[in-house]
Amino acid sequence: MQAFAVALDALFADGNIARDAVYIAEGGAPQLVRVVTRRADEVTGFGEARLWSETTRVDLLVAEVATPRPGDRIEIAGEAFLIQGEPVRDRERLVWTVNLRPA
Repeated sequence: MQAFAVALDALFADGNIARDAVYIAEGGAPQLVRVVTRRADEVTGFGEARLWSETTRVDLLVAEVATPRPGDRIEIAGEAFLIQGEPVRDRERLVWTVNLRPA
């Protein structure tokens, strides 16, 4: 296993960084996964205007979720979210970053 994959496994196992979540593929069975949440604000330009919005993004290990899709559900600490937009993998192809919206 490459060093980067070992480091990611350690980060996702760390209770200060990652947390448990339930991933439910559309039409599939619930699956316990670990997620790293990022709830950063986002500023988007639209012409001359700049729009501020709250965002919820999570990172998922590819080893736990092979093919996340828009419409799949993720439950974190009792809150339910749906994946919106296309998930993006990192350069090493080990982590998915997905945008979420409340379910």
